[in-house]
Amino acid sequence: MALQVCSGATLRCSFGVAPSALVVLPIKRVLTRTPDANILDNKPLVNIMPFGMCSSLANPEVAAATAAAFGVLTPMPCVPVIPAPWVPGSPTVLIANSPALNNTSTLMCAWAGVIKVLNPGQTTVFIP
Repeated sequence: MALQVCSGATLRCSFGVAPSALVVLPIKRVLTRTPDANILDNKPLVNIMPFGMCSSLANPEVAAATAAAFGVLTPMPCVPVIPAPWVPGSPTVLIANSPALNNTSTLMCAWAGVIKVLNPGQTTVFIP
């Protein structure tokens, strides 16, 4: 079984240089230690904070900076673009009418990054 993810969880993007924290707004939520997350907690700069610098050439800012540097990869500030919810989420546990977020779920960034949970923010509540 996987662990329930809550506010304060540590996230990592495959193209980011630094980890980030998940922010879950305490609106109609269940609490473990802090508000628990669901698969719709995927809003950039609200739930998903930047990962420092981005090194993905799919990011237009990185591509432009790299071209200006004559092909030398030049990371630029990370501003995630999230087109879809976390997948897969918990099939049987709902939080705020959406599947609960567990530590095996992943999130795709439009700039080709894969966002994963490093630390779920708590270690006592298990969900499927």
